[in-house]
Amino acid sequence: MQLSIVIPVHNEEGNITLLHQEIRQALSGRHQYEVIYVDDHSSDRTPAILEHHGAEYPELRVIRFQRQCGQSAALRVGVQEARFPLVVTLDGDGQNDPADIERFLRLFSGQDSCLARQLVIGYRQKRQDTGWRCLSSWLANAVRRALLRDGAPDSGCGIKAFPRDFFLELPAFHHMHRFLPALVRQHGGKVYSLAVHHRDRSSGFSHYGTLDRLAEGIIDLFGVAWLGRRAMTPEIETEGQFHG
Repeated sequence: MQLSIVIPVHNEEGNITLLHQEIRQALSGRHQYEVIYVDDHSSDRTPAILEHHGAEYPELRVIRFQRQCGQSAALRVGVQEARFPLVVTLDGDGQNDPADIERFLRLFSGQDSCLARQLVIGYRQKRQDTGWRCLSSWLANAVRRALLRDGAPDSGCGIKAFPRDFFLELPAFHHMHRFLPALVRQHGGKVYSLAVHHRDRSSGFSHYGTLDRLAEGIIDLFGVAWLGRRAMTPEIETEGQFHG
């Protein structure tokens, strides 16, 4: 199978090397793939490490922003630059397990699967985060499910798979990556959740504070709900050719 792996990163100097080794171990010899790291203007050694690995690994591509633009912008640019029709995303902190990718790919194994309007998203049943972070995430997910009814138990999980072209049909805005299940459903797609491994951070810390996400997320949540009420997703009953 051909796939593009898109990984937004910001100051992940201690995680990139191991993460890329795990990706190669999971996919090399099984699939044709590329790995696109989108560096959201890191201020540590992340750019140097990516440059070094880029010279060593032919499947690795690097995009670097001139200023920090956020995870959603990094994700969208990475998908736009993807060369293959199927995209898998991972977080750059190493908490997603690349060994889970193979299970995601099985849901795209059909002949026309890369043209399907669907999202497969991970579900972190046993999160390896602080108690405060788990609580805030649980609360955010509960409010989101109640308001958006997107059917996803964990919309914030970084490991996802979707067709490139379908993703690029979705509206682009800051923090849109947190609402992908709702946006996919609003545009006539299907959402599937898979239980995945979630691991401790081996290095560094989260660069997106929970309080910041909560304040901004409330505004985004109502915006996505507004889009949902106005979404146009007609279902075609019959289709044919008419001759005059």
